[in-house]
Amino acid sequence: MATPELATLTTDDLVTGEAVALDLPPASLGVRIASGLIDALATGVLLVALLLGLVVAAVQADDALVQVAVLAAVIVSLVGFPTTLETLTGGRTLGKLALGLRTVRDDAGPISFQHAFVRALVGVVEIYAFAGGPAFFSALLSARGKRLGDFAAGTYVVRERVALQLPAPPAMPPGLAAWAAGADLASLPVGLSLAVRQYLGRLPQIDPASRTAVGERLAAAVAEYVAPPPPAGTPPEAFLAAVVAARRERDAARLAREAALRRRLTAGG
Repeated sequence: MATPELATLTTDDLVTGEAVALDLPPASLGVRIASGLIDALATGVLLVALLLGLVVAAVQADDALVQVAVLAAVIVSLVGFPTTLETLTGGRTLGKLALGLRTVRDDAGPISFQHAFVRALVGVVEIYAFAGGPAFFSALLSARGKRLGDFAAGTYVVRERVALQLPAPPAMPPGLAAWAAGADLASLPVGLSLAVRQYLGRLPQIDPASRTAVGERLAAAVAEYVAPPPPAGTPPEAFLAAVVAARRERDAARLAREAALRRRLTAGG
């Protein structure tokens, strides 16, 4: 059996407090173009509908009111519509929904109204004013396929997130429960935490020699974040399981306290 390697995370991974990485690969240029064409078609249909409605409503009015109506239709279609849609759907437009794409921040978090607004505003120039030329060349040259609006907003477009399958959290070894309760356990780096979880979940599949070698290597790395060390003679896998289980219990207790505090503050307000 091959020796499992230490897990590493790239900037394309979204990491949660439970040390779960969600792979967010950037969308390809071809899919981006197809999505953009769908969005442009939807925007064009909306713009025509708004122009017809507003112009008909203002036909009896003077030219100034008609011009205002036309400007309002353009703003709503090109800026308001995509901004609202991306904000309400968490980074999705009609084209992205159809092709399984989503806009996220550069740190892979969900976008806000500000991100969506900046993307839409810049998109008026790079997509509609210049027929998509600047957006195409920008995405072509960017490693993440970012158009100018993405650079301005600090976002990029990804394929739908795929959860990394991790084994169930390990249980606390009974013989180490007392030690773990009084130990000082710092938060582990995400890559190290993932490596420990993967190692513990694959123990039955690893040959004895690799199990010992990898366990000792991981235990030595984890020991830098733990004080005091476990009792002498503790197997590496038991030590690692105790650390992961104790951190999980403490994090769960902390989150519960924070949730209770928020409820009290909300009720008091």
